[in-house]
Amino acid sequence: MSELLANAEKRKGLLKHMILQLHKGEAPNAVRAQLVQLLGKVPYEEVIEVEQELMAEGLPQEEVIKLCDLHSQVLGGQIVPGIQRKLPPGHPVETFLHENRALQREIEEVKKILAGCDSAPEPETGAREALLSLRSRFYNLLDVDKHYRRKEYLVFSHLERYGVSGPSTVMWGKDDEVRAKLRDAVSALEAVSEVTAAELASLGAFALNPALDGLEDMIMKEEEILFPMSLDKLSEADWYEISLESPEHGFCLYDPGVQWRPASMQAEPSRAGLEAGGKVKLATGSFTPEELTALLNTMPFDITFVDAEDRVRYFSQGRDRIFARNRAILGRNVRHCHPPGSVHIVEKIIDDFRGGRQDRAAFWIELQGRFIHIEYFALRAQDGRYLGVLEVSQDLTEKRKLEGERRLLSYD
Repeated sequence: MSELLANAEKRKGLLKHMILQLHKGEAPNAVRAQLVQLLGKVPYEEVIEVEQELMAEGLPQEEVIKLCDLHSQVLGGQIVPGIQRKLPPGHPVETFLHENRALQREIEEVKKILAGCDSAPEPETGAREALLSLRSRFYNLLDVDKHYRRKEYLVFSHLERYGVSGPSTVMWGKDDEVRAKLRDAVSALEAVSEVTAAELASLGAFALNPALDGLEDMIMKEEEILFPMSLDKLSEADWYEISLESPEHGFCLYDPGVQWRPASMQAEPSRAGLEAGGKVKLATGSFTPEELTALLNTMPFDITFVDAEDRVRYFSQGRDRIFARNRAILGRNVRHCHPPGSVHIVEKIIDDFRGGRQDRAAFWIELQGRFIHIEYFALRAQDGRYLGVLEVSQDLTEKRKLEGERRLLSYD
């Protein structure tokens, strides 16, 4: 055992020395060569411990964050283990991994579009379509904010209870960098309307690829370091608490579909926000959560609620929804839930509702032979404060055929 501990301390000492070499300006490739020669594979927990020790010894947090990308280049492929256990459906880490796969698919699609721009001859005829597709893909990638918030507010807070503060210090800073790069990429894409393939390729090099690189690097850090360590440190009760609180933050491009519960947890714990007796009390009555859910899902139309910050917070789940919804949209900016060509209409409605100029907006369309009525309502508090938007969608096909009267009981 003493020999193993000595080897671990030696590895950590060498790893710390190499990271400090990066701090002093040594080239990453040279340091990587030393790492492979001297250490080979590095247990993930030692990477975390070294980062925490460096900060405890006085290396500024900002420097550790700045070095994070460099020592990721050095450690890429040299960290063990990855996720090496089978996780049950709905487990928070299983959900994180599914989200990473969904993000990776979006990243690959963006790369394909940019590769097509690199090879497209001039004059370009499809650049406009490529631009719209890139916008749509990057709107999807912005959804990573929900993935990061669950990690930051739920996983990190539980790790800190066990004295593990390195990930929350370093990774949170890197998350914010990725968010900023994504916002910059979206702003760059929204700032242009008519472009050539060559201009899109240039935009990719300077604004889009840095965001993609940041996303992929964080996926690697999560799966090689954060998730294995978290699975080792946190108890089933911790993960269950994280699972219960996750829907509040929303899911990223993926809906787990099931509520995971450890086999050891037999009874559902009481949840905050309910009055005595487990009822939701309103001014004109009360419901149990089960009753309220059944009521909302039984109404003969679909509803979606967008809050005052323009984020989707609720949707009903009736038997025959007109427009598909899944929990991955919860917490998402409503602008990013619509095709780029209709975003300006969404923005106009929200702006008019928020400004008090309008209170409702109606549309109707023919969809696969059905007559669909869609109406938006401004939600306001009693004092007039803007609370958000209610979308109501209804299939009126059969009702439009009604004639005369029906006064006797007749089941359809």
